[in-house]
Amino acid sequence: MTEDAQILIARLLAHQTLRREDKLVKRALSDELFRTEIDTRLKACGMKFVDNVYADYVTLALTRDSESKVFGTKETWQNNNFGLARDGVALLVVLWSLIILPKRERQEAHQLAEEDQNDMFGKDKPMPRAEDTSIGISYRALLADFGEKLGKKTRMDMNLGQLARVGFIERKADLILEGPLLDLLMDTDTLKDRIINGALSDIFQIPAPRTPAVIDAVEASEDSTEAAQTEQANEISAATDATDIAVHTQPEKE
Repeated sequence: MTEDAQILIARLLAHQTLRREDKLVKRALSDELFRTEIDTRLKACGMKFVDNVYADYVTLALTRDSESKVFGTKETWQNNNFGLARDGVALLVVLWSLIILPKRERQEAHQLAEEDQNDMFGKDKPMPRAEDTSIGISYRALLADFGEKLGKKTRMDMNLGQLARVGFIERKADLILEGPLLDLLMDTDTLKDRIINGALSDIFQIPAPRTPAVIDAVEASEDSTEAAQTEQANEISAATDATDIAVHTQPEKE
């Protein structure tokens, strides 16, 4: 058991992610004693094993207690350790919202990506894998909807390239697809309500809760396109601030 735990940790450090179908990963997810040994070894190094049932991969990340000690001397550590600027983090939040949240709804409904309606007996089946339920988004649509707010084409292309290099997304022609890390390193419990009821409430067609004072302000500016764009940009910025505490930080790779 000791050697297997050592090998699994070493492979995760070397490869960043491993699929859930991997023999040692399946053992870590099903064997309580084996998982305890892995967690103990990682904790001694300030790290943790990261997985969730909605993702097809597992990975390693730093514990919260060790983050400041590891990245505290760098200006960008509070957001993540991938060197993303603020607009890059905001883009990550948008992509996670548009790709992961709908995917999780399909998984919970046991609905495959190509299905346009629920199966009456679907929930008697195992929950489908991420690759069978995840649908990409169009790059051109993303640029049209968010380009002005997230640095325009040049900055967006640069940030998309960086997100692809570290494994958050994959790109195939015009499509932007879920990468191995997108549903692993974002803390859904922290971000979901903030996204659905705030920053991207108009995208999900769910009205954000507002106080009477805010309602009056919004009604007064309904005819102002510029004011509406500014409000959405501020909401995205607020969600970016939430991401500071919602991204599981990984050890840097050479």
